[in-house]
Amino acid sequence: MSEFTTFSFSKELLQNIAEAGYSSPTPIQSLAIPLILQGNDLLGMAQTGTGKTGAFALPILQRLLERPRPLIKSLPRVLIVTPTRELCLQVQSVVETFSQNLEVKSFAIFGGVEQEEQVKRLRLGLDIVVATPGRLLDLIQQKQLKLESVEIFVLDEADRMLEMGFIDDIQELIRLLPAQKQSLFFSATMPPEIEQLADRILKHPKKVSATKASTVADKIEQKLIYCKNADKFQLLKKILKEDEVDRVLVFTKTKIIADSVVEYLAQNRTAAKTFHGDMKQAERERALHLFKEGSIKVLIATDMAARGIDIEGITHVINFDLPLNAESYVHRIGRTARSGKAGVAISFCDDTEKGILSKIQQTIQMIIKSEKFEGKREVLKFKATGLRKVTPPTPGKSQEKTAYLDHSKRQAPLKEGEKRVHPGFRNQKKKRK
Repeated sequence: MSEFTTFSFSKELLQNIAEAGYSSPTPIQSLAIPLILQGNDLLGMAQTGTGKTGAFALPILQRLLERPRPLIKSLPRVLIVTPTRELCLQVQSVVETFSQNLEVKSFAIFGGVEQEEQVKRLRLGLDIVVATPGRLLDLIQQKQLKLESVEIFVLDEADRMLEMGFIDDIQELIRLLPAQKQSLFFSATMPPEIEQLADRILKHPKKVSATKASTVADKIEQKLIYCKNADKFQLLKKILKEDEVDRVLVFTKTKIIADSVVEYLAQNRTAAKTFHGDMKQAERERALHLFKEGSIKVLIATDMAARGIDIEGITHVINFDLPLNAESYVHRIGRTARSGKAGVAISFCDDTEKGILSKIQQTIQMIIKSEKFEGKREVLKFKATGLRKVTPPTPGKSQEKTAYLDHSKRQAPLKEGEKRVHPGFRNQKKKRK
């Protein structure tokens, strides 16, 4: 495999690469970097964990260094669009790492936070903007950001954009971009809609491919455990007690289940944090920080974290629930066995999930070694997580009416002899004798 010194990188950029601990390019980098340096449009088939971000960040930095230009208010030279805030921050982190002490300014722009700092940085001028579609379009509409000076456009994880419903936003962005530009398009899969989008964006593109699907089974020990849905909590608790389990990423299909898993583990003296869309951005960043530094060893996430989270040292990925599609399974378990290290992926499966299990095994072209688990009888007690459906009392029934009162609102004190009446009963006419 060629070294980074074989590329026409500046001494300063090569120094930053070395200081970041990179000695040899990954396959996707070896294929993509020379083509991007030559100014070609590129269609790259690559998943996270293949070194994809470096594959476009490094040649972009080199091209900017070769053609310096003063910063201009609200007019970036490079636009990198990602589907999620987490991936946006990760890409920006990589760009910052490689651009230390270089005359290149970059910043991440995403929703879920106040926009004042983002607007301030745009007004000062930026070479590279890394952004999510929603906030990007908002700032364009506010005329805080203009795209007519974009020289290089990167669309990262295009298939994820499709899954999240961003295709219309991306098509609007393409309409606003200048016709003369270099376009780089990356996607882990290539459904028909993505092929059509690539055809619209790219001009005579060079194609490279370095997917991880075929290597996942080699690096990751995959296990399958059949169990009842209610027994998954006990099974997770049992696995987390094993000595070799160090840093664990657990995937659930809903936010409610994720919260319930954290609550269950807390009841059993195991610290864990959730990571899902109902959390504020600061809370999510805090959870990732604690997990990354090792303060907590268990992070419970929904599929929002299946891509864009690149944390070294994850020993186990546990699918508490199987994902909705086979592709998500590959992305989930790819969070472990990073940088050539070994990892373990354990999937729980109840009777209702056997259909998707069959599709997963067809996709990875292997039958996962399985076992069964039968838990002891256990009463699961959760707070107001939404797992148990609460049925409102029926008028006229001798139920405890106060159980359905909204206690979040302060109620006026009762007068002497007065009884508390549920709001749903106040307008009922008294029965005639």
